[in-house]
Amino acid sequence: MLNLCAAVSAPLRGQELLGKYEAQYQAETDPVQKAKILAKLGPLKIDQARKRLDADQDEQSLAVLEGYRDDVRQAVAKLEASGIDAERHPAGFKELHIGLRETLRRLDDFVVAVPVDKRPWFRAVRADLLDLQNSLLDALFPTAGTRGAKKDKSQ
Repeated sequence: MLNLCAAVSAPLRGQELLGKYEAQYQAETDPVQKAKILAKLGPLKIDQARKRLDADQDEQSLAVLEGYRDDVRQAVAKLEASGIDAERHPAGFKELHIGLRETLRRLDDFVVAVPVDKRPWFRAVRADLLDLQNSLLDALFPTAGTRGAKKDKSQ
């Protein structure tokens, strides 16, 4: 009986967390805090997409992932536009990068369950998320040439 209660409460917990983080994300105005919230939302969005796919709602499953990708794209753009030096002040950049790494691992496992004819759509979202993760990595660890170019612009 106890195992049954734990099994039933686990999905509710994920759904509650998803709702909580989505509400926080919508209410937040600071780009660093938004990025931190998105880092936590990624795995929950994969779970939500998986549930939709299991219910034969392929398009809705893809829409969940595309919405997350769009939010990440917007967050990365706002972080970059904020003028924060990610190398010196990595808050937000680092958490989102780590969250995307976990999300991409889960997405890789998820895509295997997608019908073969629809996998290219899901892989396109994955490729976009990987590009965003790489842009965060470039901001966190700029090359020597990029580092000097940034300093020249600021002087």
